[in-house]
Amino acid sequence: MKSWGCALLLSLAMAPSVAMSAEPPPPAPAKASVYAHRGASALLPEHTLAAYAQAIADGADYIEPDLVMTKDGVLVARHENEIGGTTDVASRAEFADRKTTRTIDGETVEGWFTEDFTLAELKTLYARERLPELRGTAFDGQFRIASFDEILDFLVQQAGRADKGIGLVPEIKHPGYFQSIGLPMEDKVLKALRGNPYTKVGPVTLQSFETANLRYLRSKIGRNSNIRLLQLTWKGDTQPADVARAGGTLTYGQMLTPAGLKEIAGYADGIGPELRSIIPLDADGSLGEPTTLVRDAHAAGLMVIPYTFRPENPFLAANLRSGEANARNNDGSIAEIRTYLATGIDAFFTDDPALGRKAVDGP
Repeated sequence: MKSWGCALLLSLAMAPSVAMSAEPPPPAPAKASVYAHRGASALLPEHTLAAYAQAIADGADYIEPDLVMTKDGVLVARHENEIGGTTDVASRAEFADRKTTRTIDGETVEGWFTEDFTLAELKTLYARERLPELRGTAFDGQFRIASFDEILDFLVQQAGRADKGIGLVPEIKHPGYFQSIGLPMEDKVLKALRGNPYTKVGPVTLQSFETANLRYLRSKIGRNSNIRLLQLTWKGDTQPADVARAGGTLTYGQMLTPAGLKEIAGYADGIGPELRSIIPLDADGSLGEPTTLVRDAHAAGLMVIPYTFRPENPFLAANLRSGEANARNNDGSIAEIRTYLATGIDAFFTDDPALGRKAVDGP
């Protein structure tokens, strides 16, 4: 690893120092970190190296690859293992017979699945925009699917080019399902991270909507590690897939109570709730009053990193929309992020890191 690597990692690991004096000034409040959700996915097809590069150029502190598995046991970056909507596989005659139906975490899904393709086969496909009605298709057919190892190598290069440390926040997708078909991911993820000189010591946060794999990861990495664990949560009456498979009754809503948060703190370092768990919407779709979730999570010793801020009107609270129904609304997105920052969140996921950076840094 080049000499700049140590300096970059130290800059992330250590708090800013001040000159010795009789009365040193109090530390400045920490700024919330900007997590690039699937890269700069508001601008380029998600989970492509181009989207990650744009995110870093736009000021992201972390980039997020969602991880799924190939038939030959390789980790690749896709939001879901079903790839009919995010690649050109549906137009490829040679793969027509791969279309099938699977039950993933209790839901019936039809399409093409990464676990039915080797890495070499997936590398023949091109990425497509997942939300073409909002973000267009100008970049469809230009970028390939990236493996996790490629992303790690890319991260080292980009951190050097940007002359700053860039964190990594992989999400392990459908871990119980992949384990059930003989393609468990956790040990492969750890091996890849520890085999890379940058992520072996640099800032990494592993996230999952399930609980069992996070507990397993905690047993493998301990507490004194550069790797933090983030428990993702969803709507209050829904359950983690592993809990549902085991016949349990625990819901995400119960997990976000003070008692539930204390339990999470036993194996994770933070929570990743959906935005409206922190500030719900009123009956008219406007931002309401914040819940106590941020305060309760901090009391349990947990970071709070909500998802996902998106810059288009359909995703914004009603009181922040302006212009045409499906238009980008930069000012509205920045205003929404700043409203959430005021609750004390530690970081946040955004599809547009440039707007996230502006929201954090001002003016």
